[in-house]
Amino acid sequence: MTFETLLAGASLPQLICAVVALYSCIRIVLEKNTLKKLPFLNVLTFAVTGIIVLIYPTPLGIAAACAYFIGSTIESNAIASTWAKRAEKEKACAKEGAAEKETCGADGEAAS
Repeated sequence: MTFETLLAGASLPQLICAVVALYSCIRIVLEKNTLKKLPFLNVLTFAVTGIIVLIYPTPLGIAAACAYFIGSTIESNAIASTWAKRAEKEKACAKEGAAEKETCGADGEAAS
């Protein structure tokens, strides 16, 4: 089997996307810091989108991949935005010394 036949069947690109997705998934599971997980979540999204397009190279497959990509991008942005707001509130609580119970939670987390 030659390299050209592998590419013609799209099995090599599918394999590359699968390896990238698996690596990203492992990094997401093993990473302790949530902020460091977010880039790997985006990479996982790109890899899954690529796999969808490569498995179903039809207009409907491309539409499904676009829908998945747009939805997961919106989800990732919402997670990142929420996390950033939480970090800002925690910094504000730390500066205040967390003396006021109504602005900061009892355990040091910012109250919503």
